[in-house]
Amino acid sequence: MTETLTTANEQDVETSDEIRDAWDEIAGGYDEFVTPTHMWLANEGLRRVGLRSGMRFLDVAAGSGGLGIPAARLGAQVLSTDISPAMLEKLEARARNEGLDLETRVMDGHALELEDGAFDMSGSQFGVMLFPDMPRGISELAHVTKPGGRVLMNVYGAPQKIEFFGFFVHAIQAVVPSFTGPPMDPPPLPFQLQDPEKLRQELGKAGLKDVHVETITEELEFQSGQHLWDWLTNSNPIVGMVLAELGLTNEQRAVVQQALDDMVRKRSGGSGPAVLTNPINIGIGTK
Repeated sequence: MTETLTTANEQDVETSDEIRDAWDEIAGGYDEFVTPTHMWLANEGLRRVGLRSGMRFLDVAAGSGGLGIPAARLGAQVLSTDISPAMLEKLEARARNEGLDLETRVMDGHALELEDGAFDMSGSQFGVMLFPDMPRGISELAHVTKPGGRVLMNVYGAPQKIEFFGFFVHAIQAVVPSFTGPPMDPPPLPFQLQDPEKLRQELGKAGLKDVHVETITEELEFQSGQHLWDWLTNSNPIVGMVLAELGLTNEQRAVVQQALDDMVRKRSGGSGPAVLTNPINIGIGTK
């Protein structure tokens, strides 16, 4: 979930403190709007990787528990790490509310302060895919997984097919017609593993065997344009950065929100939630 903000070319100007602060700032909104929408996907990945009760599971860049909470519900002994203390506080509250035994530690996923081979399985959902040094993040996952254990990566597929991204771009165009989204060459970090073959290669480079990548479709439900706006603006600091760079006035933001509402209403047919789909690459490798 949480480790960086923009493109690989801009990574050098970011510090760990800046990244932490950016994710801390949206932790409340992320926990409220985003984390619940990704638990279905977590279950899909955990089922495929074969996580069972009693296994030790490490969740890196865990956010407020989109992957770690479902793993704990299965009875796994979960350690969730993240660079953002605020995110982990939200995760701990979720675990307490459900009576789950889950441990958290503030940690940079680029350099895990954990013993090699300490976990039966490790994973990351929308987390390591954001790292400035993504290959290092995958290698860290592999290092802390015991021989014969598995590593799980849930990441976004092609941005052209991610409908919430398309809705965002089209809504901005209501006030900035020339807007085409963030530059895609190189792609923003959230999409650096959009190619299933790229994900397969990176898992292999980390020394993992029997690598398998499957692309599935995630469905997200939105009740209104305001709901989608809240989800988008709390999903990643990059959205706020884009809005800030565009310098939108309050009036322009209202137009953007109205455009989102129109699109959501059209998709839903005027009643019920609008369902937006996203391709997700699920990558699994064995240590």
